[in-house]
Amino acid sequence: MSQWSQVQQLEIKFLEQVDQFYDDNFPMEIRHLLAQWIESQDWEAASNNEAMATILLQNLLIQVDEQLDRVSQEKNLLLIHNLKRIRKLLQGKYHGNPMHIAVIISNCLREERRILAAASMPVQGPLEKSLQNSVVSERQRNVEHKVSAIKNSAQMTDQDVKYLEDLQEEFDFRYKTIQSLEQSDKNSVLIKQEMLALQAMLNTLDYKRKEVLSKIGRVIHEIDMLMSNMLTEELLDWKRRQQIACIGGPLHGGLDQLQNCFTLLAESLFQVRRQLEKLDELLTRLTYDGDPIPVQRPQLLEKVNFLLYNLFRNSFVVERQPCMPTHPQRPMVLKTLIQFTVKLRLLIKLPELNYQIRVKATIDKNVSTVSNRRFVLCGTHVKAMNMDESANGSLSVEFRHLQPKEMKSSAGSKGNEGPHMVTEELHSISFETQVCLYGLTINLETSSLPVVMISNVSQLPNAWASIIWYNLSTNDPQNLSFFNNPPAATLSQLLEVLSWQFSSYVGRGLNSEQLNMLAEKLMGQQVSYNDYQLSWAKFCKEHLPGKSFTFWVWLEAILDLIKKHILPLWIDGYVMGFVSKEKERILLKDKTPGTFLLRFSESNLGGITFTWVDQLENGDVTFHSVEPYNKGRLSALPFADILRDYKVIMADNVPENPLKYLYPDIPKDKAFGKHYSCQPNEVSKPSDGGGKGYVPSVFIPVSKILNDSTDPHSPSDLLPMSPSVYAVLREHLSPTVIETAV
Repeated sequence: MSQWSQVQQLEIKFLEQVDQFYDDNFPMEIRHLLAQWIESQDWEAASNNEAMATILLQNLLIQVDEQLDRVSQEKNLLLIHNLKRIRKLLQGKYHGNPMHIAVIISNCLREERRILAAASMPVQGPLEKSLQNSVVSERQRNVEHKVSAIKNSAQMTDQDVKYLEDLQEEFDFRYKTIQSLEQSDKNSVLIKQEMLALQAMLNTLDYKRKEVLSKIGRVIHEIDMLMSNMLTEELLDWKRRQQIACIGGPLHGGLDQLQNCFTLLAESLFQVRRQLEKLDELLTRLTYDGDPIPVQRPQLLEKVNFLLYNLFRNSFVVERQPCMPTHPQRPMVLKTLIQFTVKLRLLIKLPELNYQIRVKATIDKNVSTVSNRRFVLCGTHVKAMNMDESANGSLSVEFRHLQPKEMKSSAGSKGNEGPHMVTEELHSISFETQVCLYGLTINLETSSLPVVMISNVSQLPNAWASIIWYNLSTNDPQNLSFFNNPPAATLSQLLEVLSWQFSSYVGRGLNSEQLNMLAEKLMGQQVSYNDYQLSWAKFCKEHLPGKSFTFWVWLEAILDLIKKHILPLWIDGYVMGFVSKEKERILLKDKTPGTFLLRFSESNLGGITFTWVDQLENGDVTFHSVEPYNKGRLSALPFADILRDYKVIMADNVPENPLKYLYPDIPKDKAFGKHYSCQPNEVSKPSDGGGKGYVPSVFIPVSKILNDSTDPHSPSDLLPMSPSVYAVLREHLSPTVIETAV
């Protein structure tokens, strides 16, 4: 079943979540019509490979054209219209930046997988629940409402300033007219009446000046309060959501909404600044005793400038954290001399700033806060922000060709670069720029989340564990000494994050039973893990009891096994995986003989085994577990074929396949049939493929069980068998019992 088919079967509350991330950037119509094709492409790799993204975009448009031809024959006018519109939209929006649609589609597929995983969970995890807090959503709506109200207030004040300007011009004209009269004329009754009228007008001017200054003060106060409270909280929440998304959590959004708020506030502040400048002009043309402008205007202008400085500084954010294109699902782990990408955005989107802001990238700018190892960035480390590279027109810059290089030590030799590089050392990539606008010069600086530097890909698993632990445990964006004394993590939150590793990396998260097994493995006993605290050492540094590896190394090896060798079976949900030997026997003991389940080895790294239940002649139940298959054997023979062709040789040398039903009662061929590489009866005759006089052979996995043994003595041996012999055997034996020459 395709991922999209699974999504369509979700409950309405989950479908509503899916609906939220499909829009004109990637219309749901295309996702629906091209579901299988979309899921068969590697969008993650294309999101960091422009050439690959270009080809995928071209192929996507070709697929849309084919759908257009199909619906044109069906004369579906509405669908024809929508597809033409969508094709034009996709081509226009992504022609100059094909990597952006790859990022969008990759994120959508990942978010679908996360929602599917969440739907299989009995309850929502604590981290995800906190991110979807109704209070947060209410605050978002309040911020947008207040920003809109502030913008309206600033525009209304513009009208008040214009009225004040018109009133002063009239006063100035009438006053100068009187001043131009002869002295004798100034004593007339009419002139005296005019002077009284001018005095009344001056009183009105004074009142209006005070009123305008008061309104400007209120607008400034409202902006100050909004920035100090709700907007700051919104920005911090977005940064926290980004942290969680980086370690596999829910797709973070809301940056466009924040950009809209920041931009409107900046426009309002610049509008207030112009109003204050206009008051200064009016002051130079007319002032009087008790004039409020010279007293209040400097203070208001100083406050406006202060707010603009803070607004700009907070608006400079890392939109996409550093990530190597070769490992898109392991952000913030960087390898020396390997390119990485990182994207920044200025949330204040003003046309005047397009191509006017040059951003410089550096690493470990505050060297006193990090380790003794020093790095420099090679490649293009200065670029201009612009609105042309992003599909949504944001003011951003993406560095695509940066490479970290370790500097030589003072002794003239290489630093600590090598296989023993410490993966708990955190480093920071900083970005700085300067904004010059309307007479203001503002220096901006921001930093990435802490990154881990490695020199060998073998260090990647432990480096990624450090990234997970840091971003799970703290919302501090720059605690580079974090691992000097790493805090414990709540076990329930850690288990939720571990499930995210599976949903984001291999397409299916973990259910409660699987998580319970992991909890028991971490704690060594059955525990209630709601409030249990787990140490960093227990997670990643201490060996499991009786083993030569840590919990994390064991789990990472399983992820790698799934990704490279059993991914379709895992996605279909046929691999129970995380179940102890004791639990599997409880599950199988009352099942029909030949019922089996698949579980990951607890003693071998990256191994998968199967256990089946059998019944002896005296009625006793017995269990058999095959020696775990590792990546070496699975590279030679697909796991689905192993399950299909597996044979057991009993004492009387009659081989048979003991695997009948996948737990609980699914016929084996029904579960795995679509994953077989070929059907056994399709094996060629000797004359068909016996090149150079050789008879072609196939590999059959065989185990031998002795009379006094409950487990296969020599499991997983791959014995060659001639296709002709195999075909003859199938003609004479039932589907459940097959003889062969061994």
